Amino acid sequence: MGKYESFVASRITQLRLERNVSEHRMSLDLDKSGSYIRGITSGAAMPSLRELFRIMDYFGVTPAQFFAPLEPEDTVLARLCARLRTLDDGDLEKVNTFLDLLKN
Repeated sequence: MGKYESFVASRITQLRLERNVSEHRMSLDLDKSGSYIRGITSGAAMPSLRELFRIMDYFGVTPAQFFAPLEPEDTVLARLCARLRTLDDGDLEKVNTFLDLLKN
């Protein structure tokens, strides 16, 4: 299994465990056979892009949130992005204005 296939399998497992749902239950919730998620997490199959988006919807995460763990967490950019995600729109506008001032 390649790096990205392995990531998708482990990320689905991580999110599934956080939600405290079995592979079988999740498969059925997605209107698939009872072994669908097990096939993905074992590396025997990969979801189509459409199905991967359905899985993200199931967990209530965006594609950016789903793939965020691929980025190294020890970079300044990763730490800054994590902090930005906690801000409301008003504060994000202030940061954006500040960044505009830095560019000039």
